[in-house]
Order: sequence, then structure tokens, then C-alpha cells
Amino acid sequence: MAYQALYRVWRPQRFADIVGQETITQTLRNALEAHQTSHAYLFTGPRGTGKTSAAKIFAKAINCPNLKDGEPCNECPSCLAITAGTLNDVIEIDAASNNGVDEIRDIRDKAKYAPTSAPYKVYIIDEVHMLSTGAFNALLKTLEEPPSHVVFILATTEPHKVPLTIISRTQRFDFQRISAQAIYSRMSYILQEKGITFEEPALKTIAKAAEGGMRDALSVLDQVLSFSDNHVTLENALQVTGSAAQKLLADYMQAVQAHNTPQALELLQQVLAAGKDAGRFIEDLIEYSRDLLLYQQAPAMVEQIELGSVDEQFKQLSQAFAAADLYRAIDVLNDSQQQLRFTNHPDIYLEVATVKLCQTQAAATTATVAAVPETTAEISQLQQELKTLQQQLTTLQTNGTPAAAPAAVAPRRAAKQHTNVAAIYPVLDHATKDSLQQLKSIWAELLQQLTVQHRALMRASKPVAASHDGVVVSFDSDFLLDRANSNQEMVDALENGLDRLVGYTPKIIFVPQDEWPQVRKSYIKQHQRTKTPEAESAVAEKAPVISQAETLFGAEHLEIKND
Repeated sequence: MAYQALYRVWRPQRFADIVGQETITQTLRNALEAHQTSHAYLFTGPRGTGKTSAAKIFAKAINCPNLKDGEPCNECPSCLAITAGTLNDVIEIDAASNNGVDEIRDIRDKAKYAPTSAPYKVYIIDEVHMLSTGAFNALLKTLEEPPSHVVFILATTEPHKVPLTIISRTQRFDFQRISAQAIYSRMSYILQEKGITFEEPALKTIAKAAEGGMRDALSVLDQVLSFSDNHVTLENALQVTGSAAQKLLADYMQAVQAHNTPQALELLQQVLAAGKDAGRFIEDLIEYSRDLLLYQQAPAMVEQIELGSVDEQFKQLSQAFAAADLYRAIDVLNDSQQQLRFTNHPDIYLEVATVKLCQTQAAATTATVAAVPETTAEISQLQQELKTLQQQLTTLQTNGTPAAAPAAVAPRRAAKQHTNVAAIYPVLDHATKDSLQQLKSIWAELLQQLTVQHRALMRASKPVAASHDGVVVSFDSDFLLDRANSNQEMVDALENGLDRLVGYTPKIIFVPQDEWPQVRKSYIKQHQRTKTPEAESAVAEKAPVISQAETLFGAEHLEIKND
């Protein structure tokens, strides 16, 4: 007999053999024992989680005369025929290739006839979401009121594509992804039954690569067995799955943490030279970074995810990385993963991502170190002020008179920056109402293109005057204005965003909101004779009639409209 794949040879034949779906199998067994089975079931879940196997076992159990504890005997003629696929009363249909109205009408017509050799006629429709709208409509009535001897079992990986009218007529069971530990245990059992030796790390690698699908895991195991002459080794498992060894991932992240760009690039070249898939390598790095982050908060969870293979190097890395650094690393890797989908040169993006990871970590560390002296100086100054106040209090308590006023303590906050009138006036010379309205209309979209930190910095801003060469932006917070003025990276991002949105790059000048009216007033006075009509339209003072009306009726009762 020709060789059969492992997932076919070891397909579950009893509910107890289905791995990772204990709740569902127990419910079905109870229903069979109590003779309270439904006429229609819907099995949903990811691929390789046991949906079709459960459907076949249910078909055997409901037709088995020797049912025991809800399990089929697998020895009677009915069970043997269903296992071999030769029982005419159990009909398997692939909806992907039989998705038309005619095929479903044929099922509906034949369902009326009694089964030939079994108590029940069972229809198993796989990938039912592939049926056309007309086919679903043709199935509705039969599914709602089928003959008493018919059971429908629908299986799908995409339940959201199944009409609600169909779902409401079935009992739905959601199959979950199988845990890596359960997959590992099942593969270990199969290999022991076959008398094949294996390395535990190899099975753990396959279990993690399967991503919750038992069929995928057994397919990969089949490849490894063929590749390694009936001995499962870690090296061969890594070769087949395209994954990188944990030691290599740990060394790479250690180089990133140490800002050692040459070493990180050298390790990357080793990965590429070994023929590893670039997308798989980035996915492994994201998972490794995720595990480092989780281990800081929930070590037991990571132990379970990694099947107990957490080594000392991993623990040290988890302590060495700050959570914020891991957030940034995952963001960089995720961006690179998206870019890989649209390139034929993944090695370039991997190299760029590696340099960016190392430099990002270095920049973050430098910024932290630079902030320490300022913080220390501020603490010392506060301590000195506290000491002075304590001395004053002691003098008052002793003499009953206030002590001499201490020397003024230098203010901790930097002096308020003066408005850059020299830069604002040239903008006002050519400012127009149309330019200002254009910027106001795209301002929200412009801020959405910034990073989260930069958006938070600009949340208190709005454009108040604009020309083709410049834009005046007011801030209602002096603190945020000072931060914005000192953040050249954000200013560059704003100018680049304006270039993309409006087609030109105006210079951006920041001004305090409470100073803007005075700046505008001063400009009008100084340019009363030379200002252009456009500038007058953009920054002109209120007309006398408007001022008089506000005096008489109050500004809140006026609505000013431009002609």
C-alpha cells in the first residue's frame, strides 16, 4: 500500500482522540448518550483543529448500535464503512467545488429518501461559506425542517461569511486553536508509537510553527521525518519550518540591546546565508520581543508559551530591556514586516530594520542619560528651598518674628520665549484668507500623519495666518509652545506633511495664543499704508461699526459674516 501522510493515518477515530477541544467533544458525547441530538450543526474554527474529524466521528456515533459513553465502537459494519468512506448514508460534500443552486437542490431532493443501511443519513458540508447566495437560500427550508432521519453538519473556517439565517437554524460549536503543549504531546505520542527517536526542542519548534493547527504540525513532522531519515532533530526542524534558533534570536536581541550594530548585522547575514525566510525571521523576532515584554509581567505565561524552554540568557535579556524599548522594537519590526510584502529585496529591509533597532535603542539611552543631570539639579534646588523654608519656620517659632527674606531663588522654569515678530511679519505681508482656510481644512489630517508623541504636542495648536511661504500657528499652552519650538524633528515632519497635502512647504512659526492679537495689532499699525488687500483681509482689525455694535449689544449676540 502507498505511504499515507501522518495526519491521515492518525486522524482521530473517537472523540477522546480529538486534541484540545474537550468542551465540544464532551457536549457532543452527552447529547448522544441522552438521545438529544440536533438536526443541524455548525462547526467553525481555524484549519486543522478537528472540525471534519469531529463531524465523521459524530456520524459514526449516531449510527453506531454499540454506542458506549457517547463513543462509537469502531468495530461494527457501520463504523468500519464510515471510516473507510464507503457508507452511502454519510455524504461528504466540498462546498468549494459544489457551491451552486443545482447541487444543493439535489441534496434537498435526496434527503427526503430514507437511509439505506444506517439509522440516519448524515450530510457533511465542508467549507460551507463557499456556497453561493442562491445555494444558501435553497438550503434554508430543508435545514429548518429536515426529515427526522437526516442530520446536517456544516463546517467552515470563515463563519462570518455564513448567513445569519443559516446560523440560527444550527447548533454552533467554535473550535479553538490547539495549544502548543497539546500539539507537542500528540506528536510525542505518535513518534513513540512508531518507535521513532526525536529531540524535544525539535518537536517544540514544530508545535510553535503550527500556530494551533494539528494537521499543519503533522504535515511538518512528515517533512522532517523524510528529511532526517526517521530521526527528528532540531536542525532539520528549523530547516523545514524556516525558523531561527532561539540562541540566534537571543544573540541578535542582545546585540540590539548593546547598540552593537556590526554584530547585529553579522548575525543577520548568518540568517540570510542559511536560507531562512525573511518574513519568518521578522515574525520570530516579534514573537521573541513579545515574550521578553510579557516575561517582565507574567513569567508563568511565557513559560507555558515557550513550553518550559526559557533559558538564563532570555531571563537576563528580559531584565536588561526597558518596556519602552521593546515597544519601539516591535513597532519597527512590524513596519518592516509590512514593507516586505511589496519588495523583491527583503534583505535590504532587514538590514535597515537592524540598524534602526540599534540606533533607536542608543538614542533612547542617550536621551535618558542626558535627562538625569537636569533632574538631579532640580531635586537639589528643591531640597535647598525646603531647607530655607525650614530655617524660616524655626526662626518664627523661636522669636515670634519673621526672618529676613531670603535671597530670591532662581526660577526653575526657563524664561518665556519672545514671539519671533521678524519671522511673522513677512508671512502677514502675503497672507490670504484662502491660504488660511486651506490649512484649516487639512490641519486635522496633517496631525494624523505625526507620531503619537508629536500629535500630543500639537493638540493645543491651530493655524491663525497663512501665505504660500509661511504659516503662523498659535498655542494656548506656553509649555507646549516651548517644547514645539525645540523639537526640530516634529517641525520637519509638519513641513513634509504640508508638502504632501498642499503641494508646497511653508515655513512654520509658532506664537502664543494670548500674544497673537497684540502681534496682529502691531503689524496693522506699522503697515497701515503699505499693506496689501490680501494681508488686510487676513489680519485686519475689527471695523468701527462692529466695535460699536459689540459695545451696544454685546459680542455674544453678534454673528459676523463676510461678503
